[in-house]
Amino acid sequence: MNAFMTWFYQMSSPPHFYRWAGRAIPWFMWPALILSAVAAYLGLVRSPEDYQMGHTVRIMYVHVPSAWLSMWCYTSMAVASAIGWIWRMKLAHAVAAAIAPAGAALTFLALVTGAIWGKPTWGTYWVWDARLTSELVLLFLFMGVVLLRNAFEDRAQGDRAAAILAIVGVVNVPIIHYSVNWWNTLHQSASVSVAGKSGIDSSMLMPLLLMVLGFTLYLVALILMRTRNEVLLRESRKRWVQELVQS
Repeated sequence: MNAFMTWFYQMSSPPHFYRWAGRAIPWFMWPALILSAVAAYLGLVRSPEDYQMGHTVRIMYVHVPSAWLSMWCYTSMAVASAIGWIWRMKLAHAVAAAIAPAGAALTFLALVTGAIWGKPTWGTYWVWDARLTSELVLLFLFMGVVLLRNAFEDRAQGDRAAAILAIVGVVNVPIIHYSVNWWNTLHQSASVSVAGKSGIDSSMLMPLLLMVLGFTLYLVALILMRTRNEVLLRESRKRWVQELVQS
């Protein structure tokens, strides 16, 4: 058994994960706060205004990270759901349950900031654009996963039902990503490219990437905290949790 599989099976143990996550959270949280503060200063104070959108362009330092991470959250939730459903791993279902509300909040934030950005850019808060509509569908999918999981008295049945919806709904993620290429939309195409040259100046690109990294680290810390709470809730009758409460 290789090192990765050994680590994977160790992490599937709720007590082991709970202890590991408790140690790991500060290593994600503090860098997240520092990076986000630096990125906010560079983006809101030091970076220039856009020649077309003016200071409105600064909304992207919140909109872009939240939009990117909303898709990352759903994909991660679907993967965790698949692992839990196929291998009947309870911890994987706990991770999926922890991700869903965080992903819904990021999706809502992306939609709200996009609407605020759209008003001065497009002259309206909302259009039934392919990118906007598919992102709205993503919000409904997140909410559906949360509601479906809580609709069953039996937690195992709720986990399985939510997992199926999460796995099926993942088809919406590539639709969001490629919608600006597949259809004629008002939403602009991607300005940041990993393989090629980015269509955004370095004075704006650097704080944007720092903000994405800060958002990502904070999101990981938040998911770890929420998963620890899920583990305690699901393992509340186990001896190790009772000993933890009594200590």
